Amino acid sequence: MYCSHLFVPLHPNMDRFDKTNAQFEAAIAECRDIFSKKLHDYRASWRILRPASLTDQLFIKAKRIRSLEIKKESLVGEGIRPEFVALINYGIVGLIQLEKGFADTVDIDNKEAMNLYDHYAHEALALMKRKNHDYDEAWRGMRVSSYTDLILTKIERIKEIENLSGETLISEGIDANYMDIINYAVFGLIKLKEGN
Repeated sequence: MYCSHLFVPLHPNMDRFDKTNAQFEAAIAECRDIFSKKLHDYRASWRILRPASLTDQLFIKAKRIRSLEIKKESLVGEGIRPEFVALINYGIVGLIQLEKGFADTVDIDNKEAMNLYDHYAHEALALMKRKNHDYDEAWRGMRVSSYTDLILTKIERIKEIENLSGETLISEGIDANYMDIINYAVFGLIKLKEGN
């Protein structure tokens, strides 16, 4: 799934869904590469994060994007793009933590962590492709700032579900919200790249 062919330039004769699918795959491949490098440096230290802490980490990243969108200036020299990458990777970590629960120590090796990452990245990618078909690329007509606001809304929903101990009446679960966060962040990465 994550091969060098993902970085082949897009051809003008590709149909729009093929082009979009290639962009989705390239964005996930970029995030995977960063996740793998951080895993080398820190191991799976995120295994220690409890659900609320992971939600707060997503919140910090999304709030920073919104702050930079409003202020139009970064004093620490890092832009919006790395934060969208972080949202994707923490969203995938969230899906892993939902499956495995949190740990008191790093309890998986890097190979297992990458296998789990690939599993959930593949699920998110497949969902993106299905939704893109059904919504007919509506995301392309949206502003990047709207993705940010929608991500913050999803995080707020996750907080409420956590506060209810998962006992919702009608709403999708935390996993569906993580998937949506990943999707919107991928859209943000693509739109920012196209803007350059």
